[in-house]
Amino acid sequence: MWPARLPEAASAAGPAGIPAPAALPPGGLAPGAPALSEGRCAHGKGTLSGETFGLGASTPGLGRPGPASRDAVWCSRLSKSYGHRAALRSVSLRISSGEVVGLLGPNGAGKSTLVKLLVGLARPDSGEALVLGAPLGHPQSRRDIGYLPELFRYQPWLSVAEVIGLHARLCPVPVADRRREVDRVLDRAGLADRGQDRVASLSKGLQQRLGLAVALLGKPRLLLLDEPTSALDPTGRADVRSLIDQCRAEGITVLLNSHMLSEVERSCDRVIVLDRGRVLADGPLGAWLDHDVLRVRLDGEAGRFVPCLAHFGEVSAHARELTMPSLALSLVPDVVGALVAAGARVVSVEPGQVSLEEKLLELLSGHDEDRP
Repeated sequence: MWPARLPEAASAAGPAGIPAPAALPPGGLAPGAPALSEGRCAHGKGTLSGETFGLGASTPGLGRPGPASRDAVWCSRLSKSYGHRAALRSVSLRISSGEVVGLLGPNGAGKSTLVKLLVGLARPDSGEALVLGAPLGHPQSRRDIGYLPELFRYQPWLSVAEVIGLHARLCPVPVADRRREVDRVLDRAGLADRGQDRVASLSKGLQQRLGLAVALLGKPRLLLLDEPTSALDPTGRADVRSLIDQCRAEGITVLLNSHMLSEVERSCDRVIVLDRGRVLADGPLGAWLDHDVLRVRLDGEAGRFVPCLAHFGEVSAHARELTMPSLALSLVPDVVGALVAAGARVVSVEPGQVSLEEKLLELLSGHDEDRP
């Protein structure tokens, strides 16, 4: 799989001679367009199979009949199976234009499958979706999508500039603008001085930058990034954050699929959590992380001291650390006193906020308990 700006189809015909769907008016379906069962996607009603973080409410507006004109991505009850394994189960979500959204979940949750459906590399078994106002895989949307897959490989004998030039032709970038566009994406990806280097000579991190450069060709309106910071050093990760910030400022919609939770926490406006093919939660990042927590580090195993703190409220232990969410700061001296009285040696006490990793683990753990 190559990262790419997805080219337009060469003709208006779809697979096996099926005519491509007509261009869609904003927020609506072209008259007479067939349903998915006839080989295409059409819009309909959708509800969210998840909840806004910490708020216990469904995503605002998803109950409306169909997509809004501001939606870059709109999905209703998308399902996809590979053989007997269900990769996506009735996934409904929407992403507004200009949003930076993190897509989270454990391995096998369905994140990469969802991205492949949005790009048009796979077809759903059922459900409906629009990307940039057009059905999945339609040339109207493909020409405005930049995509960096998790795994890719370029021809090792090509130079960096040749790889980007090839994809600029496929986009297609007009001939008059091609040289300038190649230089622009090389600079944005931090490869301005690497244009003549062969792909075979690049480190994995530099090849990752090359994939980002290709995805940025032609100034896409929607950028789909699947693990963009894998293999990157701290400088490279900082560059990706800066790139995402620039995209936000330019109104480009970004869907970031990553296990690097610190990067998601720093870059995203909203997060969507998938687990076992379903939307488990969907909401603003701030609403999820807006919870105080007290962390107490001990000089020894923390678990045996949980009972002496039970009257303060919820307490959890991991290795040498106790965690107490939503504890009033005025009670901190009492907590320390109770621990000392029980024989604990307190190393540090740190009030703070719940991390994205802690909330995600809590959410997934609760979902595991609900498993039939």
